[in-house]
Amino acid sequence: MDALTVQASSDRTTGTGLAGKEVLVTGGTGSFGRKFTEIALREAGPGRLVIFSRDELKQHEMRIGGFDHPRLRYFIGDVRDASRLKRAMFGIDIVVHAAALKQVPACEYNPIEAVMTNVIGARNVIDAALDAGVEKVLALSSDKAVNPVNLYGATKLVAEKLFVQSNAYAGGTGTRFSCVRYGNVVASRGSVIPLFIQQRRNGFVTITDPRMTRFWLTLDQGVRFVIQCIDRMHGGEVFVPRIPSMKITDLAEAIAPDCKVEVIGIRPGEKLHELLVGEDEARNTVGIDDLFVVQPLHSWWSSDNWKGARSLQDGFRYSSDSNSHWLKIEELRDLVDDLVSSGE
Repeated sequence: MDALTVQASSDRTTGTGLAGKEVLVTGGTGSFGRKFTEIALREAGPGRLVIFSRDELKQHEMRIGGFDHPRLRYFIGDVRDASRLKRAMFGIDIVVHAAALKQVPACEYNPIEAVMTNVIGARNVIDAALDAGVEKVLALSSDKAVNPVNLYGATKLVAEKLFVQSNAYAGGTGTRFSCVRYGNVVASRGSVIPLFIQQRRNGFVTITDPRMTRFWLTLDQGVRFVIQCIDRMHGGEVFVPRIPSMKITDLAEAIAPDCKVEVIGIRPGEKLHELLVGEDEARNTVGIDDLFVVQPLHSWWSSDNWKGARSLQDGFRYSSDSNSHWLKIEELRDLVDDLVSSGE
């Protein structure tokens, strides 16, 4: 599958799962939330879209920045506040849980804060959704939840377990919980592309280790993948997209070809390579043309939910350094130029 195939796959019709639905997005003023709002309003036709976030300034900037739609609502609140979440979910059909503390060094330095937002916040979202009778909850996870080596990854692993097992708490109520798991989103706030673009003005870029590889996913692809998974979820799955890999040195060459590269060393809690499906959980994972589905090992899970999907070979692992699909420097340069020109 080449880069054009991946792009075409991610740009296909998103489906009708959001049409006419009351949708709430936690962390809705973040990079993902803004792109989700843009695409959902333009293509998916929700009846109401609620932006739930804790920063009034970001909500104001989002509204005056073009997100002032009659179907949009802005709700100030923090996922740490269970009562506020319950109020926000009144009448909601679908929740996309994107709120998180996600900067690895910040989580390492502020571990209790990371747990409060990423773990206790996940519990609050689950409890509020169950009490409100929400139909579907899809939570955003991370590659760092697989064999975690940092606190952020550990909190995301716990959050995944909470959302998957909450299908048992839901019982026959009809509320269903699933997760999507993918790697770093290119050009999102705090990612390496904005940093490289800023650094090249001074004639140098910094990388932590020249051996480093990463999966590639744009905001647009991530949002479309989430919307597709809302359509397809039964409750209990962890969805993983099939996406290309890149070398960090190739990305630096694509963005700043004439700049000096300074190697500064791996930061605390940072991995050389991303892992999206580990060997142990691969035994419970099935493959479909455009994604992997990690299935839960619980008594309430039906083996017929993904009947006909392909089992993975013994010892399979989906890692950024052993991926079969790599982006070349020219492809990276074209994609980065597209991102910059589109304002992402």
